[in-house]
This record gives sequence, C-alpha cells and structure tokens, in this order.
Amino acid sequence: MLTLIVFVVLLALVFDFTNGFHDTANAIATTVSTRALSPRRAVLLAGALNLVGALTFTGVAKTIGGKIADPLKVPHGMWVVLAAVIAAITWNLVTWYFGIPSSSSHALIGALTGSVIGAAGLHAINASGFASIVQALILSPVSALVFGFVVMWILRLAFGNRSPHKVNRWFRLLQIFSAGFQAFTHGTNDAQKTMGIITFALIAGGFQSTMDIPFWVKLLCAVAMGLGTASGGWRIIKTVGSKIIKLEPINGFASDLTSAAVILSATLLHQPVSSTHVISSAIMGTGAAKRFRQVNWAVAGNIVLAWLITIPASGLLALCLVRILLWLGT
Repeated sequence: MLTLIVFVVLLALVFDFTNGFHDTANAIATTVSTRALSPRRAVLLAGALNLVGALTFTGVAKTIGGKIADPLKVPHGMWVVLAAVIAAITWNLVTWYFGIPSSSSHALIGALTGSVIGAAGLHAINASGFASIVQALILSPVSALVFGFVVMWILRLAFGNRSPHKVNRWFRLLQIFSAGFQAFTHGTNDAQKTMGIITFALIAGGFQSTMDIPFWVKLLCAVAMGLGTASGGWRIIKTVGSKIIKLEPINGFASDLTSAAVILSATLLHQPVSSTHVISSAIMGTGAAKRFRQVNWAVAGNIVLAWLITIPASGLLALCLVRILLWLGT
C-alpha cells in the first residue's frame, strides 16, 4: 500500500506539472501576444505567482476530493486514482501536442468520475456533488464571455477618444499586473484539484480519515504547478493569444481582469472551474465588444468542441484503465 500511494502521488504531481505547462498559455497568452512581456519573463512571472496562489487556498481541493465520490466508500480507491491520473495526463499530452486549449480540469474531473464508475458502478457517484461541479464548469465561461464584453465596452467608452498609441502604452504596462493577478488566481484553483485527488487517495488507502489537506501535499502540488508553468506551452499560446482574435493591450487587459475575477470568485466558492474555458471565453467577449466580426468564431468553435468531448473522453479512458488495472491485480 505504501509503494502504491507513493506511485500515485508521483503520478499526480506529473499531472500537476503537465497542467502547469498545458495551462501556461491561459495566464500569459494575451501578455505575450500584445508584447507587454517577453515570453521568457511572462512564463517566469506566471510560474512564480501560480506557486503562491496554489499555497493560499484549499476549498477547491476538498470539493474535488469529496464531492464526486466518497473515498471511504469506493473500493480499490488508490487504483481508481491511479487510473484517473494516467487518463488525465494522457489527455493533457494529446491536446497539448495538437495545440488544442482543452481543459485540464475537465480531464481530471471526467477521469476521476469514469474511474469511480469503472471500479464501483454508477451508484458510487455523488450525483448532487457532481452536478454542482458541472454547473460551475458551464456557468464560469458564460460569465467570462458576458463580463468580458461588458468590461471591454466600458473601457471603449472611457478611452475611445484617446490617442491609440498612448492607450496601448498605458495598457501594455497594466497588462503586466493583470497577467500576474490571473496567474495567481490560476494557482488558487487549478493546483487545488491535484491536492484533492491526492487526498482522495490518502483517505482511500487508510493513511488519513478527513479531507484536511496535509501541508506536504499543498507544497508539492504548488511546486509542481509552478515548475510546469515555468516550462511553457507555446503551441497553446499561439491558439489562445492570436488565433481567436488579434489582441491589443486594452483587450488583453480586459480579458485578464475578467478571467481572474471569475476564477477567484469560483475559488472563494470552493468550486473548480476551467481556466482554459474562462480565459478563452473572456477573450471572445472582449473581442466581440471591439468588433464582433473580427473574432475567429471557427477557431472558437473548435475550442468549444474540445471542451464538450473532454469529460466523456477522459472518463471513458479512465474507466477502461481502471478495469484493466483491477483485472491485472486479480
């Protein structure tokens, strides 16, 4: 059991690392595309603030670890987590390779759900808890789209008659702070998910009995997220930062501010959300406020398609994996 839990924790940290480089684009794509920061400086800023954010909260971790299923009631709990993490890592790597800004959050939630079903059946899923998580995943990008449109509309009213050169210069500077805030909020939500799944495994393996997150789990997950973020994810930066719409500093600032506010609100409500969804939706909203026709809705449609298939695809993969692991174990 000790060997298995060590292996599960290591794999979970690998997922956290891949989550970091997979989602680096979300926190810094707008800053890089508007040249507010060089790619190297943007990545280092995002990595440092992701680490700080990851150490700040634990509410989302408790939601992931306890709301989808009760770890005390799921048989073969550590094998369930092992299959879920492998499936989520696989999905992250496939979507990263093809430059698809898919959601690491959806991948992990879908994989854990599928793995629980594969090991214990559909009845083991906490329907109300799972529904509340899915509700947050759906509402957060819609909120980001609407708020992004409103924030950009207000900024256009306030600065529409000013010199474009001066406006861009001001907002290019402000983007450094808004991108930092966004990286911080990303850490407050995304790193919590790995903390939650490690704690799920600890409870399932009998190493602890409550959903309290041990400090060593928080620290390891924060470091893994920070290092992953610092390694960068340039394929996705290209998609998020330039293919949806050509960004100017004022758009980038509006997108960063909107998405950071939505993510932090979700963290305070202990709800996991997808930073990929939120940030991409905020960019679409600010772009639509500037000029609706300039938004590349075809690329946006491909992103939405990836969002829709992530939970079922990662869930099915995890279900198959846990069945194979349990069969090999018997």
